[in-house]
Amino acid sequence: MLTYPKIDPIAFSVGPLSVHWYGLMYLVAFVLFIGLGRLHIKRRPELGWTAQQLDDLLFYGVIGVVVGGRLGEVLFYQPGYYFSHPLEILATWKGGMSFHGGFLGVLMAMWLYGRKHGKGFWQLTDFIAPLVPTGLAAGRVGNFINGELWGRVADPSLPWAMVFPHVDTLPRHPSQLYQAAGEGLLLFALLWWYARAPRPLRATSAVFLMGYGVLRFVMEFFRTPDPGIFSTLGAGLSTAQWLCVPMVVIGIMMMAHAKRKPAN
Repeated sequence: MLTYPKIDPIAFSVGPLSVHWYGLMYLVAFVLFIGLGRLHIKRRPELGWTAQQLDDLLFYGVIGVVVGGRLGEVLFYQPGYYFSHPLEILATWKGGMSFHGGFLGVLMAMWLYGRKHGKGFWQLTDFIAPLVPTGLAAGRVGNFINGELWGRVADPSLPWAMVFPHVDTLPRHPSQLYQAAGEGLLLFALLWWYARAPRPLRATSAVFLMGYGVLRFVMEFFRTPDPGIFSTLGAGLSTAQWLCVPMVVIGIMMMAHAKRKPAN
């Protein structure tokens, strides 16, 4: 079995300022968004995007990710703890960012951006969908470095089963890396390929919803589930899995509607 390599969560310090790996992973995510976005603009010039618009879009997206991600963690997963320790809500460097909260935050940010700059909401979400998954992968690597969100107990014979000494001595799935590969790299490959050519409005967004929803739902079977507010609904599903169900359903409905429209 492998043993989790204890990694200092602080990447480096400059005087009293400490830079955490978790924060650096978010920086990596934003850099990847800009780099891939510029490639996407070049390969799909008919979409009418400019580098300046992409930079402005990132600004809105960063606010949506950080605010929505943190509020999602507070409201969906640990409301009791954070309402008892309100100052901890600001301690984002310790980890604790909900994808579903960040997703809702980004949707709100895109709506605000669209109203200000005259871009349609679905035009925006179709454009950013293939640019998001690599950032999700970076975030999961940050989770691994932090030694958080570890996996369920695994068969000791699994070659990559890993013991997380700060948790217990049991072999576990390194689920953070599974998620980085699945919801991150695999989903990116699918969306980058799908968005290479004109598609009906909403179709690329629908692929993102269905792809992420299905992959996250499956990955949750390898990850120790967070308690969350929906963990008591039954069926053996975690809060994250319950949150993925409407994503998949809405994605299917959107795709069915999109297929009736011409590609653009």
